[in-house]
Parts: sequence; structure tokens; C-alpha cells
Amino acid sequence: MTNIKTLKKEVAPYEKSTTKESVWQMINTLGPFFLLWFLAYQSLSVSYWLALVPIVIAAGFLTRIFIIFHDCTHFSFFRSRRANRAVGTAMGVLTLFPFDQWGHDHAVHHATSGNLDKRGTGDIWTLTIDEYLAAPLKTRLAYRFYRNPLVMFVLGPIYVFLLKNRFNRKNARKKERYNTYLVNVIIVALIALLSVTLGWQEFLLVQGSIFMISGSIGIWLFYVQHTFEDSYFEEDKEWQYVLAAVEGSSFYKLPKIMQFLTGNIGYHHVHHLSPRVPNYKLEQAHVNTEPLQNVPTISLLTSLKSLRFKLWDEENKTFVSFRGIKSSAKSDARISAEAKPEL
Repeated sequence: MTNIKTLKKEVAPYEKSTTKESVWQMINTLGPFFLLWFLAYQSLSVSYWLALVPIVIAAGFLTRIFIIFHDCTHFSFFRSRRANRAVGTAMGVLTLFPFDQWGHDHAVHHATSGNLDKRGTGDIWTLTIDEYLAAPLKTRLAYRFYRNPLVMFVLGPIYVFLLKNRFNRKNARKKERYNTYLVNVIIVALIALLSVTLGWQEFLLVQGSIFMISGSIGIWLFYVQHTFEDSYFEEDKEWQYVLAAVEGSSFYKLPKIMQFLTGNIGYHHVHHLSPRVPNYKLEQAHVNTEPLQNVPTISLLTSLKSLRFKLWDEENKTFVSFRGIKSSAKSDARISAEAKPEL
């Protein structure tokens, strides 16, 4: 890729948020979400299947709410850090994410994405072929269980959003711990209030359904934008931030309505290159920065291939399936044989 050293400078002009655009995004996101939630609740008196229509759309808007939360943790949604913290904490209540805790883990993810020596915080559990083959049986079974689509995209949201997010990480600072407590208390209070006011069964049917759909969408987006065939992983001594951003984060080219509901996060390569670019400027940065036109691009159809990718092949710099371990070994053996001098 050309101009690799100047890419961050080229994207820098898009790093300034605009209060007007940020406020408008909150209006055109929160307004439809609450309206759809109310319509889903009202539709329950007729049929759950009728309610499922606004529920599915509301799940898309909750995904968009998460993107606002996400931008706030990068302090990119508003110029004021106080405004980012206040709005981010509020959006964290709606999405079940504590602001400071997730902000810390996500910052580590950005600083280490694609670094084989610094895995384990804010990322998806990824093993190389050699690590998997050398691991004890219980680790390999656990890894296969973790990488099962049903576990990752159905059980994953329940574990991460409902359980893991409720507890502070080890060695968390006081401010981070108190923020988690605050978010937890508000979440419990809201659930109690809405359950008493609307009925706990009705609340669970609407919010539970929205949560499961949006949670699966969120994990899928995070997964597919780092797990594609020719992604980027290097040991620490070879790892480069810019290359990890533009080669290890995909451009997920989505239909316009899905791009809107996912807050432009498909331009993930731009976001990883410069997290201070607010989501509503990601497309503009991509279009106006020529070197970014040549990044790994996936579509809705081609992204489904990512479900097969389980292990990183360090030799061939590609993701492979569990079955692909054998073919990778055969390929390495063939290359080794061809390299031998004739007698």
C-alpha cells in the first residue's frame, strides 16, 4: 500500500466532531428506537409475531446506539470529554455496557489488534495452528466450543453483555469501578420500573428479543471485521500499527440502510487507523483518502465465509478452518520438498 507512513496525517482532518451532527444523530437514533419499542409493546396485545417486526428494526437502532456509546469511549463523539462521558454512560445503560471498563478494554484492543504477542484483552480468542496443535485436549475442546457459531453469536451476547459486563476487571481503578456500579444500579432500577409499569413478561418479550438480535449483530460485526481470510497478524517485533489497522480491519461494504443502522462501522479500517474520527465522518474519510480504497473489502455474501475461519496460519498468513490444518500442512510439506536441491 502506497503512502503508508502518511495515512494517519491524511485522515487527521476528519477527526474533529461536530456538535450539530452528533446531536442530530442522537435524535434520529434514540427517537426511532423508543418509538419502535412502544409499537412492539402495543403489538403484543395482538401477536408476538406482529411485534417482531418493530422488534427487529429496533434491534438495528440499538446497534446504532452502541456505535454512539463506542464513539464516546474514544472521546470522538463530542469535543467535550465531560459530554462524552455523560452521553457514553447513558448509552451504556441502554446497551448494558459500563463506560470506563469497556473503554479501557477497547483501547487495549486498538493498541494491540493483530499483535500475536499481546492477545487477550478486548479481542476474540484466536489461536495459531501451532498453538492449537500444541495445546492440551481440554484447551482445544474449549476453543472449538468458543468458536462454534451458536456459542459465539447466541450464547456470547448473554455471557458478555448480561454477565461479564456486570463485574469489574481485576486491578480496575476506583473511577472505573464506581462507573460500573452506577451503570448496574441504573439498569436494575430501569428493569424494575418497566417490569412493574408494563408487566415483566411484556418487558422481557420486547427487550429480551431486541437484546438478543442486536447482541448477535454486534458480535458478528466485531468478529467479521477482524476475521477474514487475508487478515493481519504479526509478532510484536514485526507488528505495525498502521498495517494492523488497514490490513487487519476490513471494509465491510453494506447496503445503505444497514450502513446507517450500524453507524458506518463497516469502515472499520478507517476507525482503527484513527479512532478519533466520529462515525458520521468515516465514509467521508474513506472516500477522500485514496490509499484506503485498496483495503480488504468484504460484502454481506463474502463475509459468510468468515464462519469457516478458526485458526491463524502463520506460515501462509491466512485464516483456515479446523479441516484446513491438514491442507496447510500438506502445502508446507510440498513447498519444503520443492525447495530441496536435486541430487
